Amino acid sequence: MDDRSRIALVADIGGLLRGAGWWLATAESCTGGLIGHLVTNLPGSSEFYLGGVVSYADALKTGLLGVPEEVLRRAGAVSAECVRAMVRGACERLGAQVAVAVSGIAGPTGGTKDKPVGTVWLAWRTPAGEEAECFRFAGDRAAVKMAAAETALEGLRLRLARDAGA
Repeated sequence: MDDRSRIALVADIGGLLRGAGWWLATAESCTGGLIGHLVTNLPGSSEFYLGGVVSYADALKTGLLGVPEEVLRRAGAVSAECVRAMVRGACERLGAQVAVAVSGIAGPTGGTKDKPVGTVWLAWRTPAGEEAECFRFAGDRAAVKMAAAETALEGLRLRLARDAGA
């Protein structure tokens, strides 16, 4: 996806959010703020985007987003349980109706047999509900981060179109 396509994607998201009267927040780990960066590349994004939390360390996931320590001990940061807690925390603590969360292993190190490099969990929350999905992205660190951010935004647009009744 090129820059023009990313801007068009975010513009679609912004239109859906504004049309529904909803605000967006982000909770990012492995993407390091890339989703927020892509959103704010669109002029006027302040009309629908409140901001986000980059919670790379587990302590910030717990302290800023309210991820239970038990979730991190039992399932780990790269899990459905973690991103679901992150997306809920982003909505509740930042005052948004809609959020996207991401946690994964961008590499080149850090992967395991069960969670290899490129494993990324995404979660989305709208007033209609919450969903989480696991992806396996290929490529180097930059490619994994960009694929995760683009997939997060594409998934957000799909869910907003469905949930906002567009």
